[in-house]
Amino acid sequence: MNLLLDTCAILYLSMGDACVKSTTHALLGDAEYVFVSPISSAELACLQERGRIKLPQHWKPWLRKAVHQNGWEIKPISLEIIEEAYSLPGKFHADPADRILTATARQEKLLLLTTDRKILEYPHVHSDW
Repeated sequence: MNLLLDTCAILYLSMGDACVKSTTHALLGDAEYVFVSPISSAELACLQERGRIKLPQHWKPWLRKAVHQNGWEIKPISLEIIEEAYSLPGKFHADPADRILTATARQEKLLLLTTDRKILEYPHVHSDW
């Protein structure tokens, strides 16, 4: 199965955080492709600007280096993904980044790796951590 990383997963995996479970590492090892959404760059920019995360360098080269070093690929955001993000079935919260990540996973049939409880509990997307 191919994977899509949410922003927290990118941070945890890139920084070797101990909270990454062995099952998550197994999923990564078994995946043919691991994707990152461009929306994560916006989230990283906001988090660093607000002082909520400390990266060893500016978010832009940090993310590009993480993507390159891990062999991840960028999954573009299409019109169909934006349409899906604002047409998600059932109840879903209003965070635009989470909507785009969830819609991308649904449209592209990807497993979304996330630590976000709201996404993990959402029954209309395949997610794990």
